[in-house]
Amino acid sequence: MNIARAEQHDFPALIKLWHECGLTRPWNDPENDLRFALKGPASTVLAGKVEGEIVSSVMVGHDGHRGALYYLATAPHHQGKGFGRAIHDAAVDWLSSQGVWKINILVRNENEKVHGFYKSLGYGQNQATSFAKQITK
Repeated sequence: MNIARAEQHDFPALIKLWHECGLTRPWNDPENDLRFALKGPASTVLAGKVEGEIVSSVMVGHDGHRGALYYLATAPHHQGKGFGRAIHDAAVDWLSSQGVWKINILVRNENEKVHGFYKSLGYGQNQATSFAKQITK
């Protein structure tokens, strides 16, 4: 798998992958998320390709203190091949190159399969509660 920064022409394939993996929500516009992540120096989107097909992705960014991963996905028909771990490691390398030393990840409670994936990568569950507030423009 070749991993590189996503480009605008990758948007349809990335959005399709995120839908296939159940990562999208009606209140989030994934194309807007992509544009926003790719326009600033504190974030990027990485795409993993096999023979030109996007099979894995991660949106990665930081706030100057902690890094965050979003939309980490591997196409269902490619899961179990190490692509998720590889795209994760590329995101960690990107954060490290930015001087970031800690990563926070939010995983939905019902997504237990992914809980196991992150535990296998060395993540532990924080004893914290995540709060959110939707703001509109």
